[in-house]
Amino acid sequence: MARRIKKLVIEAEGRDKGKTFVLTEMPADQAEWWGTRALLALTNAGAELPAGAETSGMAGFAAAGVTALAQLKAETVKPLLDEMFGCVQYEHNPQHPLQPILAGEASQIEEVATRIKIREALFELHLGFSLRGAGSTSASARSPDPLPPA
Repeated sequence: MARRIKKLVIEAEGRDKGKTFVLTEMPADQAEWWGTRALLALTNAGAELPAGAETSGMAGFAAAGVTALAQLKAETVKPLLDEMFGCVQYEHNPQHPLQPILAGEASQIEEVATRIKIREALFELHLGFSLRGAGSTSASARSPDPLPPA
């Protein structure tokens, strides 16, 4: 079966308005490894995880709650966040080949809000739910939703 694919057209005002990004689901082995690394980082940071989450890849990460990433050090979370953009391509023109997302000044993404919107769509594509409804599932107090309203 083919990977799930989602087109995301940026509608918010700004430099990215009207740009189209194509998001492709990671293969299962890559998604499992991504989730396992995220869960191990959370465990090493002292986060409390639901029973069995540490061996469940992305599904376990979903159970731990996306907001748990805030407990990690930047140098730990950056490779995970960078890897997510390997699932994203830019569609400059439907008649031309898709472009990988470039870094720095050459990046097709010009707004921080667009990067956040893309990450939100990637989590939804991989985990089947929106980040806006996904808080921590632990018994500890929930932190406020880290994403601004769309």
